[in-house]
Amino acid sequence: MTNKIIKFGKYSLLAIMFGASITSCKDGFEEINTNPNSTDTPTSFGLFNYANKAFMDNTRDGFTSGRMTLPWVQYSAQRNYTEEDKYQYRLSVANSMWTNLYAYAMDYKKIIELNTDPKSAAIQSNYGPNNNQIAAARIMLANIFLTLTDSFGDVPYYSYGNKDADFQALDPKNITPKFASQAKIYADILKELKEASNMISTDDVVFTNGDVLFGDGLKLKRFANSLRLRVGVRVKGVVPGAETAIQEAIASGVMESNDDNVGLTYENTDNNPSPMWSANLTRNDFAINKTFVELLKGNKGPFAKTDPRLFRWAAPLGVTQSQVKAGTYTESTNPNSYAGMPYGVPTNGIAANQSAIGRSSLFSKNIVKKDYTEMYMEYAEVEFLLSEVNGWSQSNYIKGVTASLEKWGVSDSQIATYLAGLAPASKETVLTQKYIALFGQPYEAWADYRRTGYPNILLLPGQTGTYNSALTVSGVTSTTYVFTPLISGLTDLPTRFYYPTQVQTLNKAKWQSASTSIGGDEMNTKLIWDKN
Repeated sequence: MTNKIIKFGKYSLLAIMFGASITSCKDGFEEINTNPNSTDTPTSFGLFNYANKAFMDNTRDGFTSGRMTLPWVQYSAQRNYTEEDKYQYRLSVANSMWTNLYAYAMDYKKIIELNTDPKSAAIQSNYGPNNNQIAAARIMLANIFLTLTDSFGDVPYYSYGNKDADFQALDPKNITPKFASQAKIYADILKELKEASNMISTDDVVFTNGDVLFGDGLKLKRFANSLRLRVGVRVKGVVPGAETAIQEAIASGVMESNDDNVGLTYENTDNNPSPMWSANLTRNDFAINKTFVELLKGNKGPFAKTDPRLFRWAAPLGVTQSQVKAGTYTESTNPNSYAGMPYGVPTNGIAANQSAIGRSSLFSKNIVKKDYTEMYMEYAEVEFLLSEVNGWSQSNYIKGVTASLEKWGVSDSQIATYLAGLAPASKETVLTQKYIALFGQPYEAWADYRRTGYPNILLLPGQTGTYNSALTVSGVTSTTYVFTPLISGLTDLPTRFYYPTQVQTLNKAKWQSASTSIGGDEMNTKLIWDKN
């Protein structure tokens, strides 16, 4: 169950590019550098809501998601700028993501400080139990740093409960922080999530005002434990203690139903619409990917049947973007009414691209809408993780598939039909269904592919794709092409982002050290858990 965004004021923070440090102006310029509308004692729930929304905005928008991870994992394909589907990389996008995520991490850190400083803790207790607020901030800090280290590798890192000398991020006095190792970061994330879970009062609220994510400490605790399960599975066999963390998280209590889903529902207004609504406001660049549609139709992968989620996620052929945004078309349950946009068509194939556009489905009105819910984590993923932990358990597998179908409003009869004769649980089927359920969560799907190699139906560099090039009396003519990446050395999906250019310039020595440590600042350098 999700809740609506409310409006709130932003606590003003100035983020330095490499560690998000706060700076102050000296030599008599303090008054010029002071925002008269800011406050030294913001409301904790206002800071929390701002950081949560900004975190989501900056990882599910039309750039870091729409032009990078969303097409990389082949949920989407671009209708116009197909170079980016072939991994052409906008350095400015990763630069912006890095700077912004460190800034939002500072907001979460500020919440902790407000609730631990005796001068402000009593005031903040009016907005919820201090420990629950601290736990919520620690959990979201873990989530932010998980995104950063999953995307870049070694990064500057901050920990509330661990004063390791390598953890130098978010320090206003250190604008050239060291990059902590991935092994240390993942180990500390597991520790932070455990300690945060243990300090939560489950019988109490998290925030008395404006809580748009949780409502009570029990839901927060299940979220913390579920995240810990996710991280533990990711780094098991690589980071010592991960297997223990998995079992402890399960024992402490993970998500149990879709009511435990943690997602941010945007406003059905022009002021705070969803990121992808904004990305489609004046452009028509994104369509559902052919690879994904063929999987949902049962033409690719281990499921030789039509997945009813196809009808929820894609618009029928011929539906225009204006109809999608107005929600005025009628859904079809005929799989022949849907076709995906071919992925990575030739850069110089303008005619090919335009032909493909004319025979491809747009994302549906359930996806491109102002009040779309972007997910932090959902129950279906937890069941797939449990299936893996339990040796590809059939019971957990079916629960995961069912939870995803129910979340997307598939009818009971359609669910029963789809589950009847569904290919049984195995590594391939569980991880492929997990990929389907993670639709719209490209960072997690990207991490899972790098870790496991599934789904194994993606169009990879050097492989041959097809697009419909002409419509003749005898039918549709298909033309083949070779998927050729625009980044030298890539023979698979990218395995990480480049470090930001401002880090290379302003924190050069630490960047060079980190680049050497991870094996090179390249898009095909593997992270420590990447075994695919």
